[in-house]
Amino acid sequence: MDSVTTEAQARPRVGRAAIASWLTFDWATQPFFTIVTTFVFGPFFVAHVAANPVEGQALWGYSLSAAGLIIALMSPPLGAIADASGARKPWIAAFSLLLIGGSAALWWAEPGVDGAIMIALVAFAIATIGAEFATVFTNAMMPDLVDRGRLGRLSGTGWAVGYIGGLVGLAIVLGLMVGSPETGKTLFGMDPILGLDPSRFGGDRGSGPFSALWYLIFALPLFFFVPDLPQRMAIGTAVRVGLRDLKGTLMQVRRDPNAARYLLSHMIYIDGLGALMAFGAIYASSTFEWSTIELGLFGIILLVVGIAGSLIGGSLDDRIGPKRVIALSLLILTLASIGFLSVDREHILFFVAVPPPTDGGGLFESVGEKAYLVFGILVGLVAGPLQAASRTLLVRVSPGGKITQYFGLYALSGKITSFAGPFAVGTLTALAGSQRIGISILLAFFIVGLMILVRVKQDP
Repeated sequence: MDSVTTEAQARPRVGRAAIASWLTFDWATQPFFTIVTTFVFGPFFVAHVAANPVEGQALWGYSLSAAGLIIALMSPPLGAIADASGARKPWIAAFSLLLIGGSAALWWAEPGVDGAIMIALVAFAIATIGAEFATVFTNAMMPDLVDRGRLGRLSGTGWAVGYIGGLVGLAIVLGLMVGSPETGKTLFGMDPILGLDPSRFGGDRGSGPFSALWYLIFALPLFFFVPDLPQRMAIGTAVRVGLRDLKGTLMQVRRDPNAARYLLSHMIYIDGLGALMAFGAIYASSTFEWSTIELGLFGIILLVVGIAGSLIGGSLDDRIGPKRVIALSLLILTLASIGFLSVDREHILFFVAVPPPTDGGGLFESVGEKAYLVFGILVGLVAGPLQAASRTLLVRVSPGGKITQYFGLYALSGKITSFAGPFAVGTLTALAGSQRIGISILLAFFIVGLMILVRVKQDP
């Protein structure tokens, strides 16, 4: 029996404050992905900072791919070093600085200002790297908090708490910060706070610093109340031991075809989900000319559905197992993705002609917009359960004592193609001159990932 397993067994069960503080970390990080990546800053960049929407979608894809490549290369060795050294909080703190600094720097990405495009892309990539790496180490804390039979509920509740955080953060940004360029008013019908100028997209740019401040406040409980493993060795020794152990772990994965199949499946389908979340709102913004407020309302609806889906999915995870939850989620995502592609301003289901949106019409007033909303709700319903069940299944297929290393490989499997997916979307968009064709490649990720998952044994 290895030392990590012995420590986990010897450690007394943690209290409610520790579990609540671990859950609060999801609350802290989700607004970055909800506000910056998906519903506010990303569509703002494509529509107003880049020269045109096609170029904007391509550049956004390249930025995501660059961040994904760095994460893919560095996650496994960092996980191995952390397993050797023991303590995880110092790593979380270090990468939190990247998330906070990168998010705050997005304020300077003002349309028409020299260097705004480069500022936005570089700052966004840095913040994404920080968020993803910090999550690697917080995920690895899960087996130290609850027993095996409660992992599904812990993971699902974490995603639900994260969605609630994203929902609250998005509502604050839309209701208090982002003003319509036409009316100057926010979603709550008031002038933006802090003198944020709608004509200069102050609220859209301010979503970055807001996400940084939100994270800084709500990540602190994890550092105060969640127990950490003791520091077992100096960092220099940990690097040598960790890299040696990583080599052994990689050899072990080669001898463990079941874990290898799962990591491969996860690598493919999670990249498809990430790209769909990143580009789905961007495509809607360009297709229907949705403003930031309309996109935000779309996001709020999806988050509300996602909260319910995560709670239900966590319960299903413990009842029927994470593999079945993942498989069902992938089937629904495939259907929803086909639905997205079937909708444009004048058609639904590819060939059914419908009246286009009219100027001055109400929110989601056209048939195409309503159809897009329905398909979005399907994605929101299963995105949380898919991701929550994915990290639960990783715990089930991982050997004891290697959990952080396997979560490093898990992050690798989630990111090694994350640079290729957005790169493929960006390149295909640029070559075809069509955002719709650019995102069509994502269907393959869900289908192939599901085909491989079928052969994975849940409890080898």
